[in-house]
Amino acid sequence: MTLIGMLHHRKDPNTVIKSYAYAVVAMAEGADFIYFTPKSVSFENQTIEGYVYKNGSWQKKITPFPDVIYNTGSPEKLEASKDIINQLRETIPFTTVSLGNKWGINERLKKGKEFSKYLIPAQILQEWKDLLNFQTLYQDVVVKPMDGRKGQGIYFIKKCDQGFIVNKDSKDKVYTQNELKEFLQSLLQENTYIVQPYVKSKTKTGLIFDFRLHAQKNGEGKWVITTIYPRIASDGTIVTNINNGGYTNYLMPFLNQEFNDEEALNIKRTLEYFTLALARHLDELQMLEFSEVIDEIGIDVGLDENQKLWIYEVNWRPGCPPAFYLELDVVRNTIQYAIYLANNYEKVKQDIRQFKKKDMEKRKVPIIAVTGSAGKTTTKSFITSILKTRWNTFESKDYWNRTDHTQIHADLINSSHQAVVLEYGMGFPGVITEHCRIIQPNISVITNVGMAHIGNFDGDIKKIAKAKSELIHGTKKNGILFINKDCENSKLLETDQFKGKIITTGIKNPADYRAYDVSYAENGMEFKVKLQDKEWSFFIPIYGEHHVYNALNAIGVADYLGFSPEEIKSGLLFRKPPRRLTVYQLKQAITLIDDSVHSTPQGVKAAIDVLKNISPNRKIAVLGRMIGLGNRRVEQYQQIGKYLVKQGVDMVITYGRYAQGIGYEAIAAGLPIENFKHFMDEDAMHEYLLNVLQENDSILVKGASIMNMFNTVQFLKSAIGIDNRQTTSEK
Repeated sequence: MTLIGMLHHRKDPNTVIKSYAYAVVAMAEGADFIYFTPKSVSFENQTIEGYVYKNGSWQKKITPFPDVIYNTGSPEKLEASKDIINQLRETIPFTTVSLGNKWGINERLKKGKEFSKYLIPAQILQEWKDLLNFQTLYQDVVVKPMDGRKGQGIYFIKKCDQGFIVNKDSKDKVYTQNELKEFLQSLLQENTYIVQPYVKSKTKTGLIFDFRLHAQKNGEGKWVITTIYPRIASDGTIVTNINNGGYTNYLMPFLNQEFNDEEALNIKRTLEYFTLALARHLDELQMLEFSEVIDEIGIDVGLDENQKLWIYEVNWRPGCPPAFYLELDVVRNTIQYAIYLANNYEKVKQDIRQFKKKDMEKRKVPIIAVTGSAGKTTTKSFITSILKTRWNTFESKDYWNRTDHTQIHADLINSSHQAVVLEYGMGFPGVITEHCRIIQPNISVITNVGMAHIGNFDGDIKKIAKAKSELIHGTKKNGILFINKDCENSKLLETDQFKGKIITTGIKNPADYRAYDVSYAENGMEFKVKLQDKEWSFFIPIYGEHHVYNALNAIGVADYLGFSPEEIKSGLLFRKPPRRLTVYQLKQAITLIDDSVHSTPQGVKAAIDVLKNISPNRKIAVLGRMIGLGNRRVEQYQQIGKYLVKQGVDMVITYGRYAQGIGYEAIAAGLPIENFKHFMDEDAMHEYLLNVLQENDSILVKGASIMNMFNTVQFLKSAIGIDNRQTTSEK
């Protein structure tokens, strides 16, 4: 049985008249119903203490979290509990979604274009001149608060011989220009107002009228018309709202009274079509921008002397129509839709994703996915930095590269994004396939194929390549694939069946995008690349030849997408990911290299290269254990030990289980035995480092994220101190 929660800011349901109707209709529809406030929520127990309607009265009851929440009450008063409400939204579907204020809805409809021709020209009033210019252009204007409700605070202004006539609440008042200017300034101090031209929508007897179009989703999740009815203002005012003296009529009797038979029928059909069409359109815009659906709107429209429709405003929480049977229709649709949403929430979310996917395909949005054993995050950051020089680009968050992260990103991408750049991580077979199922890329980058997670693949590099190849199979058939020509293991990738275009990058071997004259510079790397048969020099603010490969991928993607070499050069001056070869100059002229975010054999060797190339004096490597190597661990540790000696590292310190194997192999390769030390205790290692570090030393700190090697970086920065007179490569 579906449990529907009615969320309101008032504690006592007896003070909320409509709560009774919702409770009774829910019961009739076979659902349980509980009224509650944010303060009654217990996240610890996953319960709420609210009120249920039983035996003719509201009774307190504690229930589990509802299956769906009908979101009502004052948005302003619920704002104080937004953290609680947002936490509820993470797991429970909500009905009655906000569309924002009048101005925001207008701007959204302008962007959507389809209904922009029905919008009355409008402007936010900033100063007196804005009103004066509008008055000159349109003669009669309406001024109303941006967040106004129930027809309150609306002014009709027109010129007269004495100056201006201002009408509010059926009363006219004459102002001189200076008086109106002062009056407007006082209004703007209290609220934000917009100005619009006045649309003449009058009955035969001269009374102002408009139409309220009320639409909802029903128990099948489909839009239906709840009602359409005219609202007529009282004599002497332009405000049709019932709270301000207006009254209503039934649609057809009113149309038959004001128009001939054919006109009346055509207007009725137009209003019905317009109601459902605009509801669906706003629903689509909400999906594209906020990854959510709306379920109820009230549209106020006018009909000018030429029978052209004009949208006055759209309300996302319209009041109930002034007839009891219609009020029950509203409640019934709300309850039935709440039950539908509770039972079909996953389907609704999937429908939203599919709609957004089709929109991106229609707009031909570049969706770029990056995977590889190393360099994913930096490559993603390089690409995003370049694309942002011209486009509004969505970038996957930080180091978020799991499939659940991609699911979150799918909901965050909206219609304003002109490009999408994502990082796809992989620890097991099938993971990248799932990434691509959630968001399918049309441009893919495989940085390299290395030993990361090889323990999950029986120590077989071919199985790693096969898992990475899932990105090739998951990319659009006519998409683009970037491959590292210098990576021997990348030859194992399953490229044979790829029908799109393959583009290569490299340094050592000929490639479509090849870097040459690669060298270390102050705080980064310099290299050259030929673009469009012309040589260009580039600089990246991060050390290491391996990062030149990452930059090459970004250069290739951006060049393919039509970015100029100048834009690419500018974008490569990126804000690099934290803890990725960040260099700190400490006191005593000690250089600290922080590469503590992650560790693979390939990444360790690359970091050792940086240590060698930027350190003119004694070189110390502090290396934590690596994980995920399986039966290849001993072999890979031995290779790193040899590589340390080959690259001239003077002292090796290892930390964590099995990591001592690196030092033993380094000793076997020629490292003096007294220059190696292994630790299992972090504090002991820190104390030792303070004793052995000397002036002008360079020290690299690297290890698997699980080893928390960043603690060592923080310790050294604090214990020795940053030399503020020196610059660092941290950007």
